[in-house]
Amino acid sequence: MSISKKNAMLVPVDFSEISLNALDHAAQVAKHFDNNLVILYILEEHLLSSLFTFGHYDEKQKMAEEKFLPQLKELATNIKDKYKVECNPEIRVGRIYKTIVETAIEHSCDCIIMGTHGASGVERIIGSNSSKVINYSTIPVIVLKTNKNPNAYKNIVFPLDLSTESKQKVKWAIHLGKSYKSTIHILTYKVRDEFLNNKMSANLQQTENLLAQNGIPFTVKIVDETGSDFAEETLKFAEYSQADLIMIMTQSEDKAISEYIIETYAQRIVNSSGIVPVMCVNPSREGFISEFII
Repeated sequence: MSISKKNAMLVPVDFSEISLNALDHAAQVAKHFDNNLVILYILEEHLLSSLFTFGHYDEKQKMAEEKFLPQLKELATNIKDKYKVECNPEIRVGRIYKTIVETAIEHSCDCIIMGTHGASGVERIIGSNSSKVINYSTIPVIVLKTNKNPNAYKNIVFPLDLSTESKQKVKWAIHLGKSYKSTIHILTYKVRDEFLNNKMSANLQQTENLLAQNGIPFTVKIVDETGSDFAEETLKFAEYSQADLIMIMTQSEDKAISEYIIETYAQRIVNSSGIVPVMCVNPSREGFISEFII
């Protein structure tokens, strides 16, 4: 981690209540880790044209900045006054999810924190694009629906499946666990196939060893896969554990292996998580970059 430059987190806002909840949540996390924030407002090109019917493209973009930048600067000032967190407000034009991911890369952000309405909510700009951001982002995305106070991720629910990628979450769990003095609540399942069940047991043992070596307290619950819906079990377990965060993998490298936690599972967790924020981690062949601080 660089001493001269603080790490940053990206927060897309559209001035809806859910996006402002995400901004407040992000500010509290940023304060905990002494990070900066990038507050991003995006105008899609067709909206730019409908708002400003005259002038060349560059002129329209300038008018958009003049219209919306003062509101962003006001948000940034309020966050700085309340949380002592530096904020960089930005306005960009482009496709929402693509611009969010590109901006995060340009600013070397460690994570994206954004609001989502879930499948049953009224879709606004942020809510309708969160699933695409989750799928395309190479850094973790934390999504939430409410402004639940994240003064600490004390209880983290950690679903563990058969995939190698699933274990990439362990290093993030250790990172957050050490900083927040969290308890990691592992949820996994039994399968009827003896070979796969031995593989699951090995994954669980390795995860337990890593957490223990790093002094992270943890609990373990094992459910019977044949009689349960793992997404539903995860949500029930999160409620039982009074979870402050659910940590999931959102894709697998090998889509053909059915026992991976795949997109359908991730989508159900994000859509149905209620007040619990969900940290979505995409698998990476490079694994975890140790200097990332969220």
